[in-house]
Amino acid sequence: MRIVLGIESSCDETAAALVTDGRVIVAQRIASQDEAHRPYGGVVPEIAARAHAEILTPLIEATLADAGMTLADVDAVAATAGPGLIGGVMVGLVTAKALAMAADKPLIAINHLEGHALSPRLADETLEFPYLLLLASGGHCQLLLVEGVGRFRRLATTIDDALGEAFDKTAKILGLGYPGGPAVERLAGEGDVRKVPLPRPLLGSAEPHFSFAGLKSAVLRAKQAGVHADADIAASFQQAAVDCVIDRSKRAIQAAGPVTALVVAGGVAANKSIRAALEALAADNSLRFVAPPLQLCTDNAAMIAWAGVERLGQDDPFDFAPRPRWPLDAAAEPVRGAGVKA
Repeated sequence: MRIVLGIESSCDETAAALVTDGRVIVAQRIASQDEAHRPYGGVVPEIAARAHAEILTPLIEATLADAGMTLADVDAVAATAGPGLIGGVMVGLVTAKALAMAADKPLIAINHLEGHALSPRLADETLEFPYLLLLASGGHCQLLLVEGVGRFRRLATTIDDALGEAFDKTAKILGLGYPGGPAVERLAGEGDVRKVPLPRPLLGSAEPHFSFAGLKSAVLRAKQAGVHADADIAASFQQAAVDCVIDRSKRAIQAAGPVTALVVAGGVAANKSIRAALEALAADNSLRFVAPPLQLCTDNAAMIAWAGVERLGQDDPFDFAPRPRWPLDAAAEPVRGAGVKA
């Protein structure tokens, strides 16, 4: 049995985990910063980096203690090296370098997005390459053909806002606080999806990509009109988002060629309405549907450790530089309006 220590600090979750090559999460801890960022309605990079620096070392110590292990017992140290808020990424990667060097263990620098992309394989040992992945989080919304570890072909991305951003901004418009995605989902359960007419950007378009900025702006106008209940706005927004996701995913299924499954990962994968719609789409296309358990959807270190397991033997140098941007498909052509999110 081989075991990897994983470290995650790319945004506002400080996390450590120990995962074996037998897909066993031996121990994991996650420290949330929600309370620190809630007054600002979103993540403040400087506050996040400071919190990571304060808590990461004792968190790793506690995780090892939970497992009854020391650094000498691990086979490698894996850490998120990007993309993300660079201050937090630096804290995690520098810590991992120090631990790996002190214990004479290999360092494995992990792309945070690959952590999400491979996390379904941690939970499902039968999931084989290639699979079609919807990677949806606060910062990214992409459809990817996952051909293997380190082998990704981007089929679609967002030309403006990511889906998670649209949920968070809708929550802010409706005064639901932070984090926004779960709050919008809860309120949507009390509303009527037919009450508020909202756009479905790029629905039916030959262009493969996503767009959520116009939907977010329409939510703002609906709120400002003062004639709709907040629950109806939330429900109508969520349904519009689902419709866009399914339309774009349907197109990607046709473009991807033979795949083993339709997979969803990332923080937005925790949304039950989106999961249910994707599961129905998979069934309509005679595909398996795979989604990681909820604890592996949001940022966590178990997925980073697992990506490290998948990359055992592919050690990185100790001068590996943290990256604020790190596309999974570096060869993908630029997309209009997408900028760094491409």
